[in-house]
Amino acid sequence: MTQDETALDQAARRLDRALALLEQELAGRRSVGEGELFDPARSSLAAELERSRERERQLETAGAEASRALGQAIAQIESVLGDGRGD
Repeated sequence: MTQDETALDQAARRLDRALALLEQELAGRRSVGEGELFDPARSSLAAELERSRERERQLETAGAEASRALGQAIAQIESVLGDGRGD
């Protein structure tokens, strides 16, 4: 895992791969007339994936906001410490 790659990124990628494999399997079964049984499950998985992606976007936004706030706090602390040392 790289510094830029979070556990959430990895989980989203694994979910995308699993859905792609499922879609391939369903496509193969449709060609032999078996796909109709899986359409509701596919719709449910697609809805779940969209909810997961929205949650990922929310978490990324919250993480970016927290990072900015932490950066500001660090800058303020460094400023205070720098002023106290006579810099």
